[in-house]
Amino acid sequence: MRQVSEKPFLTDEELAKLLEVSIQTIRLDRMELGIPEVRERIRKVAEEAREKVTTIEKDDLVGELIDLQPGRSGISLLKITEEMVFSKNQIAKGHYIFAQASSLAVAVINAPMALTGVANIKHKVPVKLGEMLVAKAEIIRQRSNKFFVWVKTRNDKEEVFRAKFIVVSLTES
Repeated sequence: MRQVSEKPFLTDEELAKLLEVSIQTIRLDRMELGIPEVRERIRKVAEEAREKVTTIEKDDLVGELIDLQPGRSGISLLKITEEMVFSKNQIAKGHYIFAQASSLAVAVINAPMALTGVANIKHKVPVKLGEMLVAKAEIIRQRSNKFFVWVKTRNDKEEVFRAKFIVVSLTES
């Protein structure tokens, strides 16, 4: 129970390995204890994270926000779908990966309104259809109304994209 509350993204297979029991035992115990399966746990964590967003509208985020510590860090997931890839080679179009990172960078800023001022990006390896991308953003420095945000995006094997954003907090006039 403690492992699931500390790491809600653990699959039944990972729990079985961690606890050295069968997957069937994990599933039976999970049902007996009323612990939802991993998809439901992820959905719940994502809903809680989305409620913390103040900088941009929740629907303007690219990807699924699964963790947000306003003013500090955030994590989002993006599944690469058919619409996001070039039909000729099934490689993801870069603007989707950038949009996930940029919207996450803006979301972590704890301000009523913010925009990306500067972006220094690097696409490291091609991303293919069906891959799940995990973007992690962290505010590394703040100067006045400028926030320096690192975003690193990984697939299940390696870092595929990274960016350093300067996000500017705006005051409504």
